[in-house]
Amino acid sequence: MAKKTTYDPKNQPGLFDIFDSLPASHVEELPVHPSIEEFVVETRARAKETARQYSPLDEPLDIDTRPRNSIFFKSFGSGSSGNCAFVGDRSGGVLIDAGVDSRKVIDGLATMDLTMNDIRGICLTHDHSDHVRYVYSLVRRHNHIKVYCTPKVLSGIMRRHSISRRLKDYHQPIYKEFPFKIGTFEITAFEVSHDGTDNAGFHITCGDLAMTVATDLGCITDRVDYYMRRANFIVIESNYDAEMLRNGRYPVHLKARIAADNGHLDNKQTAHFLSEIRSEQLRNVFLCHLSQDNNTPAIAFATVAEALGLTPGLRPQPGSIRLEVLPRFDASPLFILKNNGKTDRQDS
Repeated sequence: MAKKTTYDPKNQPGLFDIFDSLPASHVEELPVHPSIEEFVVETRARAKETARQYSPLDEPLDIDTRPRNSIFFKSFGSGSSGNCAFVGDRSGGVLIDAGVDSRKVIDGLATMDLTMNDIRGICLTHDHSDHVRYVYSLVRRHNHIKVYCTPKVLSGIMRRHSISRRLKDYHQPIYKEFPFKIGTFEITAFEVSHDGTDNAGFHITCGDLAMTVATDLGCITDRVDYYMRRANFIVIESNYDAEMLRNGRYPVHLKARIAADNGHLDNKQTAHFLSEIRSEQLRNVFLCHLSQDNNTPAIAFATVAEALGLTPGLRPQPGSIRLEVLPRFDASPLFILKNNGKTDRQDS
């Protein structure tokens, strides 16, 4: 198991801030480094078939049949180019982070017959630009929305980014390990190990359902372990493949930061941890924040699926764990998460 640690956050840029200016179309066309070309080609071919066999087969769910005892989850983007996700129910919900263009979020909500009027708050995990870039543009146009983050996170945003100081008018302070309520949800922020300011994960409960989200973390700490073990649904980082990072194009200092205990998790670390906490109550695992240059969805999926003992070619059975990889640049389907072993998808 990855070692547990505590750390002292430093005021430094996000791991991928130097690449944030690259448009997605350019990033997609970046060539594979010759030193890992053979590895990438072989692994992608093998893992692509595995991922295809695991792909969920559910039919889209009509909007009017959405169950009440459930959590709705949809990602609008997950990775260094921007992170934002919706967690809610029939009455609305919250956004986790705001690093995706406002129009994309609004359009994504529309596919669920929701608007920004249905958003009760925005919960920020930390102050890196790929998580906060569009927070002010969202709240200034929809000023009923509060921004939930710790005072240190807000201070980090004000210090590190060219965001209007009026963001303070929308700030609702929260504190780690102190639950707060937004609508029908009770949310608890908890400490995670990353190199932003006062980084947090979120444990979200609604009735007897529990979801734990940790988008950026370099190692599994005691608090991450504690909340993940209590979740029915997990969103966890699976950022990089160690061999691809080691042989890739990044400079040495950036590779070291990514691999550090306050950097990011690699596929095998995530896979090992999930295999250790697997239980009957765990229904869904969503892998998030995959590196564009040092990972692929197929590799991440295959690595974690093997650790969880998922059998290629078999449709997930009721009561078994369902594994998904969240898209980097695109919106995911809407997942309707229930605690009866069944998950519904509503594709856009």
